Parts: sequence; C-alpha cells; structure tokens
Amino acid sequence: MAQSTGAETQDWVSRYADDVIAESERRAPGKPVVVASGLSPSGPIHLGNLREVMTPHLVADEIRRRGYEVRHLISWDDYDRYRKVPLGIPGTDKSWADHIGKPLTSVPAPEGSAYPNWAEHFKAAMIEALADLGVEFDGISQTEQYQAGTYREQILHAMKHRADIDAILEQYRTKKAPAKKQQKQLDEAELEAAEGSGAASEDDGSGGAGGYYPYKPFCGQCGKDLTTVTAYDDETTELTYTCTLDEFTETVRLTEFNRGKLVWKVDWPMRWAYEGVIFEPSGVDHSSPGSSFQVGGQIVGRIFGGKQPIGPMYAFVGISGMAKMSSSKGGVPTPSDALQIMEPQLLRWLYARRKPNQSFKIAFDQEIQRLYDEWDKLGAKVADGTVLPADAAAHSRAIGVAGRELPRTPRPLPYRTLASVADVTAGDEEQTQRILSELDPENPVTDLDTVRPRLDKAEAWITKYVPAESRTIVRTEPDTEALAALDEQGRESIRLLLEGLDSHWSLDGLTHHVYGVPKVQAGFPADATAKELPAEIKVAQRSFFALLYHLLVGRDTGPRLPTLLLAVGADRVRKLLGA
Repeated sequence: MAQSTGAETQDWVSRYADDVIAESERRAPGKPVVVASGLSPSGPIHLGNLREVMTPHLVADEIRRRGYEVRHLISWDDYDRYRKVPLGIPGTDKSWADHIGKPLTSVPAPEGSAYPNWAEHFKAAMIEALADLGVEFDGISQTEQYQAGTYREQILHAMKHRADIDAILEQYRTKKAPAKKQQKQLDEAELEAAEGSGAASEDDGSGGAGGYYPYKPFCGQCGKDLTTVTAYDDETTELTYTCTLDEFTETVRLTEFNRGKLVWKVDWPMRWAYEGVIFEPSGVDHSSPGSSFQVGGQIVGRIFGGKQPIGPMYAFVGISGMAKMSSSKGGVPTPSDALQIMEPQLLRWLYARRKPNQSFKIAFDQEIQRLYDEWDKLGAKVADGTVLPADAAAHSRAIGVAGRELPRTPRPLPYRTLASVADVTAGDEEQTQRILSELDPENPVTDLDTVRPRLDKAEAWITKYVPAESRTIVRTEPDTEALAALDEQGRESIRLLLEGLDSHWSLDGLTHHVYGVPKVQAGFPADATAKELPAEIKVAQRSFFALLYHLLVGRDTGPRLPTLLLAVGADRVRKLLGA
C-alpha cells in the first residue's frame, strides 16, 4: 500500500492521516479504517455542524488517496429527544411544542414537507449538500438501529454494569463547572456549540428508588421520554418504568423491547466500541470536565472493552456579519445556503485550509468577493508552480476527492466581476452575455454555460444577500443639474474619459483608462506607476471615481468602474455623462 506522502505535504490532514493509519493498524490490522461523525437533525444542520463532517471526511479522503479502504460513518442521531421548537422554521407553529420529549423521527415534519417526519426533513438538505461537496459516507439511522434491536446485547450489558457506569459518572458529577470568568473567554456561540449535536442537554441516566439506570424508555402511551425506571431484574431483564407526564406505568422485557435508548453519555462510547471507530472529532463543548467525550473515554474501555477514538476538538465556525450559529435560532445558514452562493470547491477549501482548532468565518457579505479573489490567486500559483506545499495540499483537497475532481466552472471569471454584472443587469441573460463578451474582446465569452455555475452563484449572492439599498440602479436620464454644476476640472475629466472610451473598450483597457484620466490631467503619462506619482493623484482618482458613480448610479460608490462602464454600455455612458 502507498505510504505517507512525506514532509512536503504535511498539512494538518496528512498528519492526522498518518496517526489514524498507524492507530488502525494497531487496533484492527487488515480491516477498513473507520472514521465517524454524528449529526442530530433537530433543526437546520448548519455550517458549524458541517465541521463535524468535513474534518473526518478530509482525513478519510487522504487515507483513500494512499490506497487504504476507509469507512466514513455518519450517525444520524434521529432517536434523540426533540428538545425544543427551533425558531424561524417555515411550516411550524407553537403546536410543535406538544411533541417535545419524543424521538425526532416521531415528530411531524413542517407543514408542506415532502418527508415523513422532522428528522428526515432536515437530513434531506444535508445529504444533498454533502453529495455536492463530494463527501462519501455510510449513513446510520439510530432510530433504525435501536428499533431493530441492533444494540440489544450492548443495552443488556450496560444495564448489568449500571453500578460501574454510575461510579464512573459520579467522579465527574462532583467536578465543578468552569468558572464564569473562564466561560466568558469563550464565544457565547462556542458554549452552545453542541446545539443540535446530540451531546448537549442530555442527562446521564437516573432512576427512582431502584437506583441508577443508563437506559431511557419512551412512554408506551404518550411516546415521550419523560420516564423514570423504577425497577430492573438482571436475570429476567424485566424493566418497570413510570411516565412522569401521564403516570403511565409499564413492565417490559429488554430482551424484546426496542422503544428506548441508552442515555447519551453511555450511548456514544457504546457505539465507538460497536463500530470500531478510530477517528472522530469533537466540538468545543467536550473540553469541559464531565463532557460526554471525556466520560466516554472511561466508559468505552471499562464497560464495553473498546477504545476511545483519536481526534481533535474543533473550533467555532462563524458567519461574516452574523452572530453565532445555533440551530435553535432562526435564519441559521446551512451548507445548502452556502452552496447557493459559492462553488463546492471554495466551501471545501475554507474547511481544509484551517486546522480544526482554528476558528474561521464563512462570508455571506462583501467578504465573499475577497475570498474568491484569494481562491483564484491560489489557483494561479498552483498553475505556475509558485505555491507553498501546505497551500497546494489544501487546494488539492478542495478541488476533488480520491479518484475524481468535482465539476467546476470551465471559465472561472472573477467572482466580483460576475457579481457586478449580475447587480447591474438584474440577471438579464442577453445583457449579461453582451457585457461578458466585451470583457476581453480577444477571447470573448460566447456561451454563458462556460462561466457557470460561478455566474449563477454570484447572481444568487446579489439577489439574496446584498441589501436593496446597496444594489446598483443605473440612471435612466442624465443628472442635468449635476452636469451643469461641474467645474472646469470636472468637465475636462469627463471629456478625457469619453474621448478614449471606444479605444479602451475592454475590462483591462477601461481599467487602465479610468485610472489614467486623473494622471493625464495632472500632467503625467497614463501609464505612470504609483512610485512616479505624488500622493495627490490618489485623492484626484477618488474624486473622479465618486463623480462618475454619482453621474451613472446616483451614489458615491458602486461596482468596480470598468465593469460598471461595460455593463452600462458605451452609448448609454455617453448619454449619462452629457455627451
């Protein structure tokens, strides 16, 4: 089999791949390497949750590239309890609160959904996004696993050793929570990072007079988990519980009863052992004493005879210009939302280029244009061989997976250019075609399909995320009052611009021309460099640009002027500038 690719590509993904391969060969030689993620479809699965998937995905993909067989498991924690009604979910109202305490798969989907229940509704969008991102995985529904009796032996074993589990948990119950001062050092969002992960707000098991029990039945009458186990017989496996909501009492045999689950802090390590997980990252919530990851490390070995996975704690993922993401709040951006405005390669790159313990932001505001510029510059460096090794590795992981590249835009024009065109044309295809064909007359865009899907992503960003007051509305008639009020310098700058318009009618030509007009006015050559010019020229350029924006779009700023001029068209530019 292929071995490590060496120091030249030792980015964080390669280093973890080395560790995972070595650990897998120690634990399970000759077997597929198992990495895992866990997602709870309790609401929209957001871009913070995506790090739970992308971290093991990138490591698994590197291991596949080296010739090993890998399984990436995604456990859908759809047998978790429905804890609360997320805000801002279309098709829901206060009545969904009646289902709190039921498994997510027993909660109705939002009104109008094509899916049979709450969990399937929110899983569907994530599955589609993961396909677009090139993420290969084996999905495991925990509802199906529990209801099929798959974990029966593990449940009976945990119940038999409930006193041992209780003793482990007791060590952590007595530990103090982090001081408030320490908590404040974390982002408020990070303290809620487990929201929607299945790890938060779960008790560790309880019981009545009969003592501690790590198993929670769902009530046979109301279907909720508001139950207390009151008795259990190890020999007969008879379990008695009472529902605190409706006082329903039932005695069942765990050898045949499938309507319940192990509590989270026992369920997770049980699955590590059952599935043979070698690598699984954990969220920032697992850094605290008594967290399910720390406790699970004790339980998996001492109770289930397994080993805790290796894997990093991953940091917070934010959104440019928005507060922390939480599934319980409305308007939380999801991977599907991000993929409407950016190509999969860019989104993959954002997760690949940062170590898991480094936080980063995903841009839904103007910052997306700078990110795309950075991405395109990286591609150019890869093409000409000047790229740094770690950057080359991140680029390679972004553009494809083992054995294939993701579909990409054949002719990737600058995102900011496409966004400016979409802004001015309001998506009109004929106008868009005209403008793009004039960007580079020697190599014109003759078919919009060659600039898709990037063009579609830029149009979606302009439409969905650029505020109406920031959109560009080209004047329909000249501002005769402003034109009449121009001083001699202003009239001369307009004359110089119009005089060279036709001979510079391309993106590069107009860029040179609009920056050159103030230079020529000041007595310098149009191609004079910044080092050859006094500082006053920059001031003159800014004043000239502001004048043009005002006369063309009625504001002091707007899209890049060369793109705007191409979008408006030479004849209309002349009309609006008083020619």
